[in-house]
Amino acid sequence: MHTQARETNKFYESTNNKQIFLNGAKTAMPIVIGYLPIAISFGVISSQTGIPMLYAALMSSMVYAGASQFMALNMLAIDVLGIEIILATLILNFRHFIMSMSLTSKIQHLPLKWKIPLSFGITDETFALLSMEQNEENKQMKGFFVAGVMLASYSSWTLGTIIGGMLSMFIPPSVGASMSIGLYAMFIGLLMPAIKENFKVGAIAIISGVLCYLFNLFLNSGWAIVMATLIGSFMGTFIVKGE
Repeated sequence: MHTQARETNKFYESTNNKQIFLNGAKTAMPIVIGYLPIAISFGVISSQTGIPMLYAALMSSMVYAGASQFMALNMLAIDVLGIEIILATLILNFRHFIMSMSLTSKIQHLPLKWKIPLSFGITDETFALLSMEQNEENKQMKGFFVAGVMLASYSSWTLGTIIGGMLSMFIPPSVGASMSIGLYAMFIGLLMPAIKENFKVGAIAIISGVLCYLFNLFLNSGWAIVMATLIGSFMGTFIVKGE
């Protein structure tokens, strides 16, 4: 009797976890819809830049950072050295440390074996979605729900890159080059809400852009981006103050 009861409980628990995971995946659908076209653009531009589809897919699956991938792609296209790309990517993605600490309050109840793989799935979009998600259990979310959100988002980004690599064989280079506007659209999409909240954020973006242009006069593009990002971020700590 006890054995049968345990098996029944395991069955219901497994079914419940599956439903929670699917709910997380459904919740991530807006992110999936947004990721696919940008990932396809990345796949197309990568292939037409000369990067094999396999490497582009590996970049999406291992780096999994849209803005950084586009930036790295542009830097590779102008023959920037690898160390500069690594530094620029590190600086651009440094915000992930802050986002990770912020999400800790909602997943602190999960064991380490959950936290390590889930940490890889943190992006601006998944962070925003999970931060707004409410839960009756002291705002602590089920691990399967978080996994559903992150796996659906991650899969759409990787799949979109592969689709883009395949489509690059049929899309003219002139059209493929124009698809890089997706990068600017993504940056603007991330920047505008912050500017509406605090116009000083826009001032930091303008200052960083001007610094990048000035540094580019006597440094190569890679180091110009790195230096502009560092100095612009440092100045931002004095311009924008808040919680």
